Amino acid sequence: MRAMPERYDELYAAYRWQVPERYNIARACCGQWAADRNRFALYWEDESGAKAAYTFWDIQREANRLSNALAGLGVQRGDRVAILLPQRPETAIAYIAIFQMGAIAVPLSHLFGPDALEYRMEHAEVSVAIAEPATIANLWAVKPRLTHLRHVIGVGGAREAGVHPWEALLAKASARFSPADTRGEDPSLIIYTSGTTGPPKGALKPHRIMIGNVPGFTHSHDFFPQPGDMFWSPADWAWTGGLMDALLPAWLFGVPILGYRGRFDAERAYDLLERYGVRNSFLFPTALKLMMKAVPEPKVKYELNLRSIMSAGEAVGVTVIEWAREQLGVTINEMFGQTEINYVVGNCQAAWPVKPGSIGRPYPGHVVKVIDGEGNEMPRGELGEVAVNRFFQGQKDPVHFLEYWKNPQATKEKYVGDWGCTGDQARMDEDGYLWYQGRSDDVIKSSGYRIGPAEIENCLVKHPAVANAAVIGKPDAARGAIVKAFIVLQPGEQPSRALEEDIQQHVRGRLAPYEYPKEIEFIDALPMTTTGKVQRKELRKREEAKA
Repeated sequence: MRAMPERYDELYAAYRWQVPERYNIARACCGQWAADRNRFALYWEDESGAKAAYTFWDIQREANRLSNALAGLGVQRGDRVAILLPQRPETAIAYIAIFQMGAIAVPLSHLFGPDALEYRMEHAEVSVAIAEPATIANLWAVKPRLTHLRHVIGVGGAREAGVHPWEALLAKASARFSPADTRGEDPSLIIYTSGTTGPPKGALKPHRIMIGNVPGFTHSHDFFPQPGDMFWSPADWAWTGGLMDALLPAWLFGVPILGYRGRFDAERAYDLLERYGVRNSFLFPTALKLMMKAVPEPKVKYELNLRSIMSAGEAVGVTVIEWAREQLGVTINEMFGQTEINYVVGNCQAAWPVKPGSIGRPYPGHVVKVIDGEGNEMPRGELGEVAVNRFFQGQKDPVHFLEYWKNPQATKEKYVGDWGCTGDQARMDEDGYLWYQGRSDDVIKSSGYRIGPAEIENCLVKHPAVANAAVIGKPDAARGAIVKAFIVLQPGEQPSRALEEDIQQHVRGRLAPYEYPKEIEFIDALPMTTTGKVQRKELRKREEAKA
């Protein structure tokens, strides 16, 4: 086996930020490519079989029409426009249209129910919303209580009374539009992040955030772009993962992306990768596990052309990384970031060795440390909170968000001095690699030990009977907490005391004695967020209710 490259120190030391004062995401991600009428931006299909393809010129013209239409509805610079759409062409067009006006996009998941929509839209004071048939019913249920909402635009056949049909609205609008002259510091997005306590917080992100994403994105995809690159991710474009880690950065480099409107299915994912010749993908660990379990040997069945895979959201785990190397021919570059401070840590197997199980090193351009509650760096190997400094080599790091919308106290609490605190726990080893241990809330304190759930979950998934697993601390009078595992079994497997003991022994033989799950509960499905993360807090609530 050839030795892995080691260029990390060279790349990190040489990096410098170049952030212009005037900057607009729409110009950077679409406008600069639109003069080439043959440069494709988007290939799209949905689960019904409908298909479409758009060049950057097509996207820009439609975005210009929408910008003019929104201006005709009274949208001004700084106004909030909500996008309640899944992956579809109109979603991408809406982002470009809103950004180039200097308005603020408020992406909202198409999976949100009425209450979730009501809180976010009223809190952001949304004046216009764009919805499709699958999302407009929940919007209509709360529309009378949305005091700032003036107009609704209907996409794909959403035709309720009072709704402006997308097609009719754009048909009347000019395809010429003069973009707003925005600063890099001007706001572009409000993405709501569900905190572990209190209501969701709206992270206000400036246009310069796109530049802050660049080193992480390019390195996590092994020096993106390369000739022939083509991107796809099932991540919802309403979330940071789908928007800032897939759609917009692919377009920033003029590379086409595949959009798919439909439920994630492992075999459909392989089909899309094969048919469109996808070279680069962002796949959540949950998606990768489903793909690994559904088709363990994809090379036998599919002709894939993958060059790079980035994964984030949860720990990927050694098992999945080894499978991808062998069966997909790709070393997964794990990445860590969050809505407020995205794409700051990760791997780049083309430039430095990947340590399976580690989330990687700080990407060039970012100073990332593991700190205690006072902002002091923790000794190597000790557990602490992952934090990102506001500065890199004397320059401001453009990856930081502006503030939490209408929540100055939460903004203040996000920082300890110049350190932006992520709320995620990790250890940093002697080589500067971070080993993720879960959210601060997820860390289990048992008999004096601080135990991260991720390592135990990765070990559990290695057991042949286990499809997926989540680990929490269950309150215990003697120890403070015990490790409890919730396990989803593989099809055909049945819960039994013998299987439970075998799984416990499996972990006990591979990890520290205090880490094996003293209690196991078999369940049909784990509670998940819409972005594919396990909701351990829901499992903790369940245990508290039982107690």
